[in-house]
Formats: sequence, C-alpha cells, structure tokens
Amino acid sequence: MKILEDLLYTEDHEWIRKENSEVIEGITDYAQSELQDIIYLELPEVGAEVKQGEPIGSIEAVKAVSDLYAGVSGKIVEVNSELEEKPELINKDPYEAGWIVKIEPSDPDELNTLLEPSEYRELIEKEE
Repeated sequence: MKILEDLLYTEDHEWIRKENSEVIEGITDYAQSELQDIIYLELPEVGAEVKQGEPIGSIEAVKAVSDLYAGVSGKIVEVNSELEEKPELINKDPYEAGWIVKIEPSDPDELNTLLEPSEYRELIEKEE
C-alpha cells in the first residue's frame, strides 16, 4: 500500500495535492484496494461549490458504493472525465491517472486540518 509523502490526506481516505492555486483530489491506494474493482463514478459538475467533508460524488465498485468527500471547500474547476470511460484507472494508478477532481479552495487554511502522511499511516493501522 502506497502513501505518498508529498500529499495530504483526509480521514475518509482522499488524498490532496496542492498545485499552484488549486488542489487535486483523489482516493488513496488504501481506499481503492478496499473497494477493489471500481466500475462507475458519479462526479460533481464543474463550477459546483463544495464544502469540506461533504459528499461531492460517489464511487461504485463490485462490492460496495462509497461517497466521495470534498477535502477542502471551494469550487470544482475540473473533473477527470477520462474516469467516466475508464473508472479502473483509479485501481491502476490512484495518485496520478486516477485523480478525480480539481478544486479552487475558498479557504486555503483548511489544508492545515488535513492529515500528514504519518498521521494517515496511523489511521490505516488502526482500521486494519
């Protein structure tokens, strides 16, 4: 299971990468391995305003459906539309090709409330 050291994480197993004035969000390697074969995603609309911790879409796998939560509040500026045709990209490459949304944060200080890699590692160890 990969936990990248240059990302921030949520307790709901999303990862966040700050890139200029935006953040890129996806689900972690741990989350995709728990869900297993991802077959469908419900993605938010570009332009939608989202609030940190609230559902913004869902991920359907063979064995479960799971909500996708906003890692930060702000406006959705891009969705990974390639996932509509190839949701399995999340299983193959959750941290690069499998990114889900880009958000323009409305409150950059919310990034300070996210988990560092070491804290996320501890969270997973407790769940296993």
